[in-house]
Amino acid sequence: MATLVIRNGTIVTATDTFQADLLVENEKVVAISKNLSARAEREIDATGCYIFPGGIDAHTHLDLPFMGTSSSDDFETGTLAALHGGTTTIIDFAFQTVGKSLKEGLYEWHKKAEGKAAADYAFHVAVVDFNEKTRQEIKDLIEKEGVTSFKTFMAYKGALMIDDRQMIGLMNEVKKWGGIVTVHAENGDLADSLIQINRERGNKAPRFHALSRPEIVESEATGRAIDIAFAGQHPVYIVHMTCEGALNRVKEATKRNQRVLVETCIQYLLLDDSVYERPGFEGAKWVMSPPLRKPKDQEALWNGLEQGLVHVVATDHCPFCMKQKEMGKDDFSKIPNGAPGIENRMELLYSEGVEKGRISINKFVEVNCSNPAKIFGLYPQKGTIAVGSDADLVILDPRVEHTLTRETQHMNCDYSSYEGWRVKGKVKTVLLRGTVAIENGKALVGKGFGKYLKRKKFEHF
Repeated sequence: MATLVIRNGTIVTATDTFQADLLVENEKVVAISKNLSARAEREIDATGCYIFPGGIDAHTHLDLPFMGTSSSDDFETGTLAALHGGTTTIIDFAFQTVGKSLKEGLYEWHKKAEGKAAADYAFHVAVVDFNEKTRQEIKDLIEKEGVTSFKTFMAYKGALMIDDRQMIGLMNEVKKWGGIVTVHAENGDLADSLIQINRERGNKAPRFHALSRPEIVESEATGRAIDIAFAGQHPVYIVHMTCEGALNRVKEATKRNQRVLVETCIQYLLLDDSVYERPGFEGAKWVMSPPLRKPKDQEALWNGLEQGLVHVVATDHCPFCMKQKEMGKDDFSKIPNGAPGIENRMELLYSEGVEKGRISINKFVEVNCSNPAKIFGLYPQKGTIAVGSDADLVILDPRVEHTLTRETQHMNCDYSSYEGWRVKGKVKTVLLRGTVAIENGKALVGKGFGKYLKRKKFEHF
Protein backbone atom coordinates (compact mmCIF):
# COMPACT_ATOMS: atom_id res chain seq x y z
CA MET A 1 0.00 0.00 0.00
CA ALA A 2 1.67 3.23 -1.21
CA THR A 3 2.05 5.92 1.42
CA LEU A 4 3.24 9.49 1.25
CA VAL A 5 3.64 12.31 3.77
CA ILE A 6 3.67 16.01 2.94
CA ARG A 7 5.27 18.02 5.74
CA ASN A 8 5.60 21.68 6.77
CA GLY A 9 3.12 23.16 4.28
CA THR A 10 0.23 25.55 4.82
CA ILE A 11 -3.03 23.78 4.02
CA VAL A 12 -5.74 25.95 2.49
CA THR A 13 -9.41 25.03 2.06
CA ALA A 14 -12.42 27.20 1.29
CA THR A 15 -12.86 27.84 5.01
CA ASP A 16 -9.52 27.32 6.76
CA THR A 17 -5.81 28.08 6.51
CA PHE A 18 -3.45 26.20 8.83
CA GLN A 19 -0.09 24.51 9.05
CA ALA A 20 -0.15 20.72 9.22
CA ASP A 21 1.25 17.54 7.75
CA LEU A 22 -0.72 15.25 5.46
CA LEU A 23 -0.64 11.46 5.28
CA VAL A 24 -1.75 9.93 1.98
CA GLU A 25 -2.52 6.25 1.57
CA ASN A 26 -4.33 4.23 -1.09
CA GLU A 27 -5.36 7.34 -3.09
CA LYS A 28 -6.92 9.09 -0.08
CA VAL A 29 -5.98 11.60 2.60
CA VAL A 30 -5.94 9.49 5.78
CA ALA A 31 -4.54 11.90 8.38
CA ILE A 32 -4.06 15.64 8.87
CA SER A 33 -2.06 16.67 11.90
CA LYS A 34 0.79 18.81 13.11
CA ASN A 35 4.08 16.94 13.44
CA LEU A 36 2.78 13.63 12.09
CA SER A 37 4.87 10.79 13.44
CA ALA A 38 3.89 8.44 10.63
CA ARG A 39 6.59 7.06 8.37
CA ALA A 40 5.96 6.73 4.67
CA GLU A 41 7.54 5.41 1.50
CA ARG A 42 8.05 8.98 0.41
CA GLU A 43 8.08 12.37 2.10
CA ILE A 44 7.68 15.78 0.47
CA ASP A 45 8.86 18.93 2.23
CA ALA A 46 6.42 21.78 1.49
CA THR A 47 8.12 24.40 3.65
CA GLY A 48 7.07 27.89 2.58
CA CYS A 49 4.41 26.55 0.23
CA TYR A 50 0.64 26.38 0.14
CA ILE A 51 -1.19 23.08 -0.25
CA PHE A 52 -4.46 23.47 -2.14
CA PRO A 53 -7.07 20.90 -3.21
CA GLY A 54 -6.69 19.89 -6.83
CA GLY A 55 -8.37 22.38 -9.12
CA ILE A 56 -11.61 21.56 -10.91
CA ASP A 57 -12.17 23.18 -14.30
CA ALA A 58 -15.92 22.89 -14.82
CA HIS A 59 -15.88 24.15 -18.44
CA THR A 60 -13.57 22.66 -21.06
CA HIS A 61 -13.86 21.62 -24.71
CA LEU A 62 -11.30 18.98 -25.65
CA ASP A 63 -11.35 17.36 -29.09
CA LEU A 64 -14.45 19.40 -29.98
CA PRO A 65 -15.59 19.51 -33.62
CA PHE A 66 -16.53 23.15 -34.24
CA MET A 67 -16.90 25.42 -37.26
CA GLY A 68 -15.35 22.95 -39.67
CA THR A 69 -12.35 22.01 -37.52
CA SER A 70 -11.63 20.61 -34.04
CA SER A 71 -10.12 22.11 -30.91
CA SER A 72 -6.38 21.49 -30.94
CA ASP A 73 -6.10 19.85 -27.51
CA ASP A 74 -7.40 16.31 -27.21
CA PHE A 75 -7.97 14.54 -23.89
CA GLU A 76 -4.32 13.58 -23.58
CA THR A 77 -2.66 16.93 -24.26
CA GLY A 78 -5.42 18.97 -22.61
CA THR A 79 -5.51 17.06 -19.35
CA LEU A 80 -1.71 16.92 -19.10
CA ALA A 81 -1.63 20.69 -19.51
CA ALA A 82 -4.32 20.96 -16.86
CA LEU A 83 -2.23 18.90 -14.43
CA HIS A 84 0.80 21.13 -15.02
CA GLY A 85 -1.31 24.07 -13.90
CA GLY A 86 -2.78 22.40 -10.82
CA THR A 87 -6.12 21.27 -12.27
CA THR A 88 -6.69 17.60 -11.46
CA THR A 89 -10.30 17.25 -12.64
CA ILE A 90 -12.12 18.61 -15.68
CA ILE A 91 -15.77 18.56 -16.66
CA ASP A 92 -15.99 18.54 -20.43
CA PHE A 93 -19.07 18.75 -22.67
CA ALA A 94 -20.44 15.75 -24.54
CA PHE A 95 -22.48 17.08 -27.46
CA GLN A 96 -25.64 15.57 -28.81
CA THR A 97 -25.96 15.67 -32.60
CA VAL A 98 -29.25 16.92 -34.00
CA GLY A 99 -31.43 13.91 -34.77
CA LYS A 100 -29.45 11.58 -32.53
CA SER A 101 -29.80 10.61 -28.90
CA LEU A 102 -28.14 12.16 -25.86
CA LYS A 103 -26.55 8.82 -25.00
CA GLU A 104 -24.92 8.59 -28.42
CA GLY A 105 -23.25 11.95 -27.74
CA LEU A 106 -22.11 10.85 -24.31
CA TYR A 107 -20.68 7.56 -25.62
CA GLU A 108 -18.86 9.42 -28.38
CA TRP A 109 -17.12 11.58 -25.77
CA HIS A 110 -16.30 8.54 -23.67
CA LYS A 111 -14.46 7.17 -26.71
CA LYS A 112 -12.52 10.42 -27.02
CA ALA A 113 -11.45 10.39 -23.37
CA GLU A 114 -11.07 6.77 -22.32
CA GLY A 115 -7.45 5.67 -22.36
CA LYS A 116 -6.30 9.21 -23.17
CA ALA A 117 -7.15 11.43 -20.22
CA ALA A 118 -4.30 11.93 -17.76
CA ALA A 119 -6.48 13.81 -15.24
CA ASP A 120 -9.84 12.76 -13.82
CA TYR A 121 -12.84 13.82 -15.87
CA ALA A 122 -16.62 14.03 -15.99
CA PHE A 123 -19.12 15.20 -18.58
CA HIS A 124 -21.95 17.64 -18.92
CA VAL A 125 -24.28 16.71 -21.80
CA ALA A 126 -25.04 19.51 -24.27
CA VAL A 127 -28.64 19.21 -25.44
CA VAL A 128 -29.16 20.63 -28.92
CA ASP A 129 -32.33 18.73 -29.92
CA PHE A 130 -34.76 18.35 -27.02
CA ASN A 131 -37.80 16.26 -27.91
CA GLU A 132 -39.88 13.45 -26.46
CA LYS A 133 -37.21 10.82 -27.16
CA THR A 134 -34.41 12.80 -25.57
CA ARG A 135 -36.65 13.70 -22.64
CA GLN A 136 -36.95 10.01 -21.84
CA GLU A 137 -33.15 9.67 -21.66
CA ILE A 138 -32.66 12.15 -18.83
CA LYS A 139 -33.49 9.77 -15.96
CA ASP A 140 -30.97 7.13 -17.05
CA LEU A 141 -28.26 9.68 -17.76
CA ILE A 142 -28.57 11.00 -14.22
CA GLU A 143 -29.15 7.75 -12.35
CA LYS A 144 -27.03 5.30 -14.35
CA GLU A 145 -24.41 7.35 -16.18
CA GLY A 146 -23.67 9.85 -13.41
CA VAL A 147 -24.28 12.83 -15.69
CA THR A 148 -26.20 15.34 -13.59
CA SER A 149 -25.77 18.57 -15.58
CA PHE A 150 -27.09 19.49 -19.01
CA LYS A 151 -26.10 22.45 -21.15
CA THR A 152 -28.32 24.57 -23.37
CA PHE A 153 -27.33 27.16 -25.93
CA MET A 154 -29.36 30.32 -26.50
CA ALA A 155 -27.10 31.11 -29.49
CA TYR A 156 -25.64 29.40 -32.60
CA LYS A 157 -28.99 29.08 -34.37
CA GLY A 158 -29.23 26.14 -36.75
CA ALA A 159 -26.44 24.27 -35.00
CA LEU A 160 -26.67 24.31 -31.21
CA MET A 161 -29.42 26.71 -30.20
CA ILE A 162 -32.67 25.50 -28.65
CA ASP A 163 -35.74 27.67 -28.17
CA ASP A 164 -37.30 28.76 -24.89
CA ARG A 165 -40.01 26.09 -25.00
CA GLN A 166 -37.39 23.37 -25.31
CA MET A 167 -35.38 24.87 -22.45
CA ILE A 168 -38.48 24.92 -20.25
CA GLY A 169 -39.12 21.26 -21.05
CA LEU A 170 -35.52 20.32 -20.33
CA MET A 171 -35.48 22.20 -17.02
CA ASN A 172 -38.68 20.46 -15.95
CA GLU A 173 -37.33 17.00 -16.74
CA VAL A 174 -33.85 17.54 -15.34
CA LYS A 175 -35.20 18.89 -12.04
CA LYS A 176 -37.51 15.88 -11.70
CA TRP A 177 -34.53 13.50 -11.54
CA GLY A 178 -32.10 15.62 -9.58
CA GLY A 179 -29.97 17.43 -12.15
CA ILE A 180 -29.21 21.03 -13.09
CA VAL A 181 -29.33 22.91 -16.39
CA THR A 182 -26.45 25.16 -17.40
CA VAL A 183 -26.96 27.93 -19.94
CA HIS A 184 -24.85 29.63 -22.59
CA ALA A 185 -26.69 32.92 -22.39
CA GLU A 186 -26.52 34.97 -25.59
CA ASN A 187 -29.46 36.14 -27.68
CA GLY A 188 -28.69 34.18 -30.84
CA ASP A 189 -31.09 36.05 -33.09
CA LEU A 190 -29.73 39.44 -32.05
CA ALA A 191 -26.13 38.29 -32.49
CA ASP A 192 -26.88 36.82 -35.93
CA SER A 193 -28.56 40.05 -37.00
CA LEU A 194 -25.56 42.15 -35.96
CA ILE A 195 -23.17 39.73 -37.65
CA GLN A 196 -25.14 40.03 -40.89
CA ILE A 197 -25.20 43.84 -40.70
CA ASN A 198 -21.45 44.05 -40.19
CA ARG A 199 -20.69 41.60 -42.99
CA GLU A 200 -22.93 43.53 -45.39
CA ARG A 201 -21.04 46.70 -44.50
CA GLY A 202 -17.71 45.03 -45.20
CA ASN A 203 -16.72 44.97 -41.53
CA LYS A 204 -14.91 41.65 -41.47
CA ALA A 205 -11.86 42.18 -39.22
CA PRO A 206 -11.64 40.23 -35.91
CA ARG A 207 -12.75 43.23 -33.84
CA PHE A 208 -16.21 43.05 -35.40
CA HIS A 209 -16.74 39.70 -33.68
CA ALA A 210 -16.90 41.57 -30.37
CA LEU A 211 -18.90 44.44 -31.85
CA SER A 212 -21.48 41.95 -33.15
CA ARG A 213 -21.95 40.50 -29.66
CA PRO A 214 -22.32 43.58 -27.44
CA GLU A 215 -23.19 43.41 -23.75
CA ILE A 216 -26.96 43.49 -24.37
CA VAL A 217 -26.75 40.22 -26.33
CA GLU A 218 -25.56 38.51 -23.17
CA SER A 219 -27.50 40.43 -20.53
CA GLU A 220 -30.86 39.97 -22.27
CA ALA A 221 -30.40 36.22 -22.60
CA THR A 222 -29.10 35.94 -19.03
CA GLY A 223 -32.19 37.69 -17.71
CA ARG A 224 -34.48 35.52 -19.82
CA ALA A 225 -32.84 32.28 -18.65
CA ILE A 226 -33.08 33.43 -15.04
CA ASP A 227 -36.77 34.30 -15.46
CA ILE A 228 -37.53 30.93 -17.06
CA ALA A 229 -35.80 29.17 -14.18
CA PHE A 230 -37.68 31.29 -11.65
CA ALA A 231 -41.04 30.52 -13.24
CA GLY A 232 -40.45 26.79 -12.73
CA GLN A 233 -38.52 27.13 -9.47
CA HIS A 234 -35.52 25.48 -11.11
CA PRO A 235 -31.85 25.77 -10.22
CA VAL A 236 -29.85 27.33 -13.06
CA TYR A 237 -26.15 27.80 -13.73
CA ILE A 238 -24.98 30.51 -16.15
CA VAL A 239 -21.72 29.61 -17.87
CA HIS A 240 -18.88 32.00 -18.76
CA MET A 241 -20.47 35.28 -17.60
CA THR A 242 -18.50 38.25 -18.92
CA CYS A 243 -20.21 41.53 -18.17
CA GLU A 244 -21.70 43.90 -15.66
CA GLY A 245 -25.06 43.92 -17.45
CA ALA A 246 -25.49 40.16 -17.05
CA LEU A 247 -24.34 40.29 -13.42
CA ASN A 248 -26.91 43.00 -12.75
CA ARG A 249 -29.62 40.55 -13.88
CA VAL A 250 -28.34 38.17 -11.21
CA LYS A 251 -28.46 40.93 -8.60
CA GLU A 252 -32.05 41.70 -9.57
CA ALA A 253 -32.97 38.04 -9.10
CA THR A 254 -31.72 38.13 -5.51
CA LYS A 255 -34.43 40.69 -4.71
CA ARG A 256 -37.03 37.94 -5.18
CA ASN A 257 -34.87 35.49 -3.20
CA GLN A 258 -33.80 33.57 -6.30
CA ARG A 259 -30.32 32.09 -6.26
CA VAL A 260 -28.55 31.91 -9.59
CA LEU A 261 -25.29 30.01 -9.90
CA VAL A 262 -22.70 31.90 -11.93
CA GLU A 263 -19.46 30.92 -13.61
CA THR A 264 -16.95 33.30 -15.10
CA CYS A 265 -13.65 32.46 -16.77
CA ILE A 266 -10.14 33.60 -16.01
CA GLN A 267 -9.85 35.51 -19.31
CA TYR A 268 -12.85 37.68 -18.50
CA LEU A 269 -11.22 38.72 -15.22
CA LEU A 270 -7.87 39.62 -16.79
CA LEU A 271 -8.22 40.53 -20.49
CA ASP A 272 -10.30 43.25 -22.13
CA ASP A 273 -11.53 44.05 -25.62
CA SER A 274 -8.53 46.24 -26.44
CA VAL A 275 -6.82 43.05 -27.72
CA TYR A 276 -9.17 43.09 -30.71
CA GLU A 277 -7.54 46.33 -31.87
CA ARG A 278 -4.13 44.72 -32.31
CA PRO A 279 -2.71 45.00 -35.83
CA GLY A 280 -3.43 42.55 -38.61
CA PHE A 281 -5.10 39.32 -37.68
CA GLU A 282 -3.67 39.03 -34.15
CA GLY A 283 -7.01 39.87 -32.53
CA ALA A 284 -8.32 36.53 -33.78
CA LYS A 285 -6.42 34.84 -30.94
CA TRP A 286 -9.09 36.10 -28.55
CA VAL A 287 -12.16 35.54 -30.70
CA MET A 288 -14.44 33.64 -28.32
CA SER A 289 -18.11 33.76 -27.42
CA PRO A 290 -19.04 35.73 -25.47
CA PRO A 291 -16.16 38.09 -26.35
CA LEU A 292 -13.85 39.92 -23.99
CA ARG A 293 -15.40 43.04 -22.49
CA LYS A 294 -14.45 46.40 -20.96
CA PRO A 295 -12.34 47.08 -17.83
CA LYS A 296 -15.56 48.04 -16.00
CA ASP A 297 -16.85 44.51 -16.58
CA GLN A 298 -13.68 43.03 -15.11
CA GLU A 299 -14.19 45.14 -12.00
CA ALA A 300 -17.80 43.99 -11.73
CA LEU A 301 -16.79 40.33 -11.97
CA TRP A 302 -14.04 40.67 -9.34
CA ASN A 303 -16.56 42.33 -7.04
CA GLY A 304 -19.06 39.59 -7.87
CA LEU A 305 -16.58 36.99 -6.62
CA GLU A 306 -16.18 38.80 -3.32
CA GLN A 307 -19.93 39.34 -2.98
CA GLY A 308 -20.70 35.66 -3.54
CA LEU A 309 -22.60 36.36 -6.76
CA VAL A 310 -19.99 34.61 -8.93
CA HIS A 311 -19.36 31.09 -7.69
CA VAL A 312 -16.93 29.43 -10.11
CA VAL A 313 -13.91 30.43 -12.18
CA ALA A 314 -13.40 28.10 -15.17
CA THR A 315 -11.65 28.49 -18.54
CA ASP A 316 -13.94 27.50 -21.43
CA HIS A 317 -10.68 26.07 -22.77
CA CYS A 318 -11.25 25.57 -26.50
CA PRO A 319 -7.97 26.23 -28.33
CA PHE A 320 -7.41 26.57 -32.05
CA CYS A 321 -4.02 27.11 -33.67
CA MET A 322 -3.55 30.17 -35.85
CA LYS A 323 -3.77 28.10 -39.04
CA GLN A 324 -7.25 27.10 -37.90
CA LYS A 325 -8.13 30.66 -36.93
CA GLU A 326 -7.14 31.76 -40.44
CA MET A 327 -10.28 30.08 -41.76
CA GLY A 328 -11.80 33.45 -40.93
CA LYS A 329 -8.99 35.67 -42.17
CA ASP A 330 -11.35 37.44 -44.55
CA ASP A 331 -14.51 37.13 -42.45
CA PHE A 332 -14.62 37.31 -38.64
CA SER A 333 -17.77 35.14 -38.54
CA LYS A 334 -15.72 32.16 -39.81
CA ILE A 335 -13.00 32.37 -37.13
CA PRO A 336 -13.29 29.31 -34.84
CA ASN A 337 -14.37 30.59 -31.44
CA GLY A 338 -12.16 29.74 -28.48
CA ALA A 339 -8.80 30.17 -26.79
CA PRO A 340 -6.35 28.21 -24.62
CA GLY A 341 -6.24 28.60 -20.84
CA ILE A 342 -6.63 25.27 -19.03
CA GLU A 343 -3.02 25.38 -17.81
CA ASN A 344 -2.99 28.99 -16.64
CA ARG A 345 -6.16 29.39 -14.57
CA MET A 346 -4.94 28.59 -11.07
CA GLU A 347 -1.59 30.37 -11.22
CA LEU A 348 -3.16 33.46 -12.78
CA LEU A 349 -6.01 33.62 -10.27
CA TYR A 350 -3.56 33.21 -7.41
CA SER A 351 -1.20 35.88 -8.77
CA GLU A 352 -3.82 38.42 -9.87
CA GLY A 353 -6.40 37.62 -7.22
CA VAL A 354 -4.71 36.59 -3.98
CA GLU A 355 -1.33 38.29 -4.35
CA LYS A 356 -2.93 41.57 -5.44
CA GLY A 357 -5.53 41.52 -2.67
CA ARG A 358 -8.60 41.17 -4.89
CA ILE A 359 -9.76 37.93 -3.24
CA SER A 360 -8.79 35.97 -0.15
CA ILE A 361 -6.80 32.78 -0.39
CA ASN A 362 -9.86 30.86 0.87
CA LYS A 363 -12.03 32.42 -1.85
CA PHE A 364 -9.39 31.24 -4.34
CA VAL A 365 -9.97 27.64 -3.21
CA GLU A 366 -13.74 28.14 -3.09
CA VAL A 367 -14.12 29.23 -6.73
CA ASN A 368 -11.40 26.98 -8.19
CA CYS A 369 -12.09 23.80 -6.26
CA SER A 370 -14.86 23.55 -3.67
CA ASN A 371 -17.77 25.27 -5.40
CA PRO A 372 -17.48 23.37 -8.70
CA ALA A 373 -17.21 20.14 -6.70
CA LYS A 374 -20.31 20.96 -4.66
CA ILE A 375 -22.42 22.23 -7.56
CA PHE A 376 -21.58 19.32 -9.84
CA GLY A 377 -21.81 16.43 -7.40
CA LEU A 378 -18.15 15.67 -6.71
CA TYR A 379 -17.84 16.94 -3.12
CA PRO A 380 -16.26 15.87 -0.77
CA GLN A 381 -14.47 13.29 -2.93
CA LYS A 382 -13.02 16.25 -4.79
CA GLY A 383 -12.66 19.95 -4.04
CA THR A 384 -11.35 19.90 -0.49
CA ILE A 385 -8.59 18.56 1.74
CA ALA A 386 -10.16 16.29 4.33
CA VAL A 387 -9.70 12.80 5.75
CA GLY A 388 -11.38 10.43 3.29
CA SER A 389 -11.20 12.78 0.30
CA ASP A 390 -9.19 11.93 -2.80
CA ALA A 391 -5.58 12.98 -2.38
CA ASP A 392 -5.75 15.53 -5.19
CA LEU A 393 -3.26 18.08 -3.92
CA VAL A 394 -1.42 21.07 -5.35
CA ILE A 395 1.75 22.43 -3.76
CA LEU A 396 2.25 26.02 -4.88
CA ASP A 397 5.31 28.09 -4.02
CA PRO A 398 4.15 31.70 -3.60
CA ARG A 399 7.72 33.04 -3.76
CA VAL A 400 8.49 31.94 -7.32
CA GLU A 401 7.93 34.44 -10.13
CA HIS A 402 7.77 33.30 -13.73
CA THR A 403 6.56 34.43 -17.14
CA LEU A 404 3.86 32.74 -19.21
CA THR A 405 4.94 32.09 -22.78
CA ARG A 406 4.04 29.87 -25.68
CA GLU A 407 7.43 28.17 -25.43
CA THR A 408 6.91 26.96 -21.86
CA GLN A 409 3.23 25.97 -22.01
CA HIS A 410 2.01 22.39 -22.42
CA MET A 411 -1.25 23.17 -24.22
CA ASN A 412 -1.29 22.11 -27.87
CA CYS A 413 -1.63 25.60 -29.26
CA ASP A 414 0.86 27.80 -31.11
CA TYR A 415 0.19 30.90 -29.04
CA SER A 416 -0.48 31.88 -25.44
CA SER A 417 -3.43 34.07 -24.49
CA TYR A 418 -1.15 35.56 -21.82
CA GLU A 419 2.16 35.87 -23.66
CA GLY A 420 4.71 37.66 -21.47
CA TRP A 421 2.42 37.80 -18.43
CA ARG A 422 4.46 37.95 -15.22
CA VAL A 423 3.03 35.63 -12.57
CA LYS A 424 3.85 35.35 -8.87
CA GLY A 425 3.24 31.84 -7.56
CA LYS A 426 4.28 28.61 -9.24
CA VAL A 427 2.76 25.13 -9.13
CA LYS A 428 5.57 22.94 -7.85
CA THR A 429 4.01 19.51 -7.25
CA VAL A 430 0.62 18.01 -8.14
CA LEU A 431 -0.85 14.81 -6.75
CA LEU A 432 -3.78 13.02 -8.36
CA ARG A 433 -5.37 10.38 -6.16
CA GLY A 434 -2.19 10.15 -4.11
CA THR A 435 0.17 9.72 -7.06
CA VAL A 436 2.70 12.44 -7.82
CA ALA A 437 1.55 13.51 -11.27
CA ILE A 438 3.64 16.67 -11.78
CA GLU A 439 6.93 17.50 -10.10
CA ASN A 440 9.09 20.51 -10.90
CA GLY A 441 7.60 20.88 -14.36
CA LYS A 442 7.82 17.20 -15.32
CA ALA A 443 4.82 14.93 -15.88
CA LEU A 444 5.11 11.61 -14.03
CA VAL A 445 1.80 10.22 -15.26
CA GLY A 446 0.50 9.93 -18.80
CA LYS A 447 -2.49 9.18 -20.94
CA GLY A 448 -5.01 6.83 -19.44
CA PHE A 449 -4.19 7.68 -15.82
CA GLY A 450 -7.36 9.76 -15.49
CA LYS A 451 -10.61 8.18 -14.34
CA TYR A 452 -14.19 8.91 -15.35
CA LEU A 453 -16.22 10.30 -12.46
CA LYS A 454 -19.89 9.52 -12.04
CA ARG A 455 -21.45 12.43 -10.19
CA LYS A 456 -24.05 12.73 -7.47
CA LYS A 457 -27.39 14.43 -7.98
CA PHE A 458 -27.61 18.19 -7.60
CA GLU A 459 -28.26 19.32 -4.05
CA HIS A 460 -29.27 22.78 -2.91
CA PHE A 461 -26.11 24.88 -3.07
